[in-house]
Amino acid sequence: MRDEQAPRPHSEIQRARDEQERRKRSRESASSARIAFQHQWVDEQIRVAMANGEFDDLPGAGKPIKDLGTEHDPDWWIKRLVERERIAVLPPSLALRKEDAELDDRLDAIAFEGDARREVEDFNERVIRARYSLAEGPPLVTMPRDVEETLAGWRERRAARLERQKAALAASAPPPRRRWWQRRR
Repeated sequence: MRDEQAPRPHSEIQRARDEQERRKRSRESASSARIAFQHQWVDEQIRVAMANGEFDDLPGAGKPIKDLGTEHDPDWWIKRLVERERIAVLPPSLALRKEDAELDDRLDAIAFEGDARREVEDFNERVIRARYSLAEGPPLVTMPRDVEETLAGWRERRAARLERQKAALAASAPPPRRRWWQRRR
């Protein structure tokens, strides 16, 4: 009786031949040739651009590179990114205070009460987590919000916003046309 788990010697030989053929073909392919000579292609592109004068009159040509060589800072690129993108990294207590001030505006952009409730509950969870953790920076003065009270304010603002939209739509809509049988003579 033959063991079903043992591989056939013929299939192993065929598999080895297929793998050898695949390796041979991949070494001879156009993509492998491009990869092998990529550095030469890049150098040629630079030489052509220099001959065409594409590197002439670049901004900052002939001037020293700003802040080069003053000191070694491994985080120089992240500091430049923060400056360029104006990213503000606040301590958790200040970030939560800022988020508390902007929470009503964020809630007003939400259309469904369930989503607004989740947003307020998520905010409250982060405030409570920050209260029980060691905080760096100024003390945390932000309190969790009352969910029902916040949602009641959201409902009022939403109803007022919908009324304003309806009024604006009614004011901009043309008066309905009278049908021929409704016209007075």
